[in-house]
Amino acid sequence: MRYLITGANGQLGKEWVLYCDHHKLECRGYRSTDLDITNPRQVDQVLNEYKPNVIINCAAYTKVDDAETNSEQAYLVNEQGARNLAQWCKENDSKLIHYSTDYVFPGSVKDSLHYPNGYTEDVQTQPINVYGASKLAGEQAIQEVDGDFLILRVSWLCGKHTQTNFVFKMMELAEKFEELRVVDDQMGVPTFTSNVVENTQALIDADEKGVFHISSEGICTWYQFALAIFELTSASVKVKPVSSNAYPTAAKRPAFSKLSTMKLETISGTNIIPWKQGLKKLIEEL
Repeated sequence: MRYLITGANGQLGKEWVLYCDHHKLECRGYRSTDLDITNPRQVDQVLNEYKPNVIINCAAYTKVDDAETNSEQAYLVNEQGARNLAQWCKENDSKLIHYSTDYVFPGSVKDSLHYPNGYTEDVQTQPINVYGASKLAGEQAIQEVDGDFLILRVSWLCGKHTQTNFVFKMMELAEKFEELRVVDDQMGVPTFTSNVVENTQALIDADEKGVFHISSEGICTWYQFALAIFELTSASVKVKPVSSNAYPTAAKRPAFSKLSTMKLETISGTNIIPWKQGLKKLIEEL
């Protein structure tokens, strides 16, 4: 089986390349500069030459705030790019693995009461920012093409292959400041790249199709997440909880981002871990 990974220079793409190397899977990884998924001609040229059986699409426009003023580029990558890959997969009997986001949901405080165990895959989507809307459009484009696909929504993604995720940022800030203020009114679940890859492979092995949520057990706020990071790293920094109003952003952020993994748990070989366990493993790897 031949794997092709788009966005191979990102934290999830790098995790996939490492996984394939470790398990001796036939794989080619392409950075976004090497394979522009928004260019149908280049997509056809690269994919026709390699003929992958599985495409792992880790390429995405993920600049949440910038998307508010750069919506055309966000939709080009997140919607049209996904459609281009889905079309090739359908025409060539290949499987598309596409990663989406918790931001396709509205994330209201009211929803946290209606869905205490997290959003299930069948809950109506209603993004509140351009990034979320563009990712939802990508999901819909793939479903319209209707080939062999997996759409996998993840939340609060963290991995060891980037210095821009929350864990890295907190560790960096702890070295510079004695006190930090961290948002305490947004709830979600940290998800870790190694566990995402592990569970994705289990879904591939089970020949599943459709939409699944991949996340960790539990729930926390960004403030609680930060406290756990500093406890595990023995950082001597004081942390003060604040509301989202303390950090105004161009894009609205959901107050509730928990994804239910009930559907994933029914699949043989999947492994849903507590978020603190995932964090501990990540920090040990660092």
